[in-house]
Amino acid sequence: MAQAKIQAKMNEATCSKFSRTLSMADRSGRLLESLDQLEMRVEALREAASAMEQERECILEMIQSLQNSQEMRNICAGEREELTLTANRLMGRTLSVEISVGTIRNPQQEEALQKATSIIDEIVKKLLDDMEGSRQKLLALHAACVTEAPAIPIDQKFQAIVIGCALEDQKNIKRRLETLLRNVENAEKNIKIMDHQKLENTKANGSQ
Repeated sequence: MAQAKIQAKMNEATCSKFSRTLSMADRSGRLLESLDQLEMRVEALREAASAMEQERECILEMIQSLQNSQEMRNICAGEREELTLTANRLMGRTLSVEISVGTIRNPQQEEALQKATSIIDEIVKKLLDDMEGSRQKLLALHAACVTEAPAIPIDQKFQAIVIGCALEDQKNIKRRLETLLRNVENAEKNIKIMDHQKLENTKANGSQ
């Protein structure tokens, strides 16, 4: 009789323990599922913020392009002043939008980012003094950031530095180089147009 009671108690304890284990596993599973869903929302949030950041940069670049365009130079002073005021107002409103997507980096990635940024900054400082030479250097840096084999020389040292950066930093570095190259190309076009106009004016004055 006593033996039977002891066995019954042991069976109850085993069943109770088994039930708690299942319940804990179930709760753990639900929590894990919630965290998985939150992780997807976090990534979507970061992607949306990154897209907004790129849109901000694109708008700023377009405003600057309009300000420096040949069309802006060809209109009368009064209209140009009004359009410039509008462009400046849009520039100010765009700059008032602040978007920041932080990147988690280890010390090695932080150091690599600083090195890559420093190399680009040094080239930017010399842009006005040597636009063509700087453009070739920027092309070599950009070639180091693309996966497909480019037809131009690659800066191997810069490529090794970029590989050591965080993935998001690699994308941002590539995007910055692309923006700089577009700006250089636009500046070279404007210079050629101005030189052509100057030559035409010289010819016109000489024929008078």
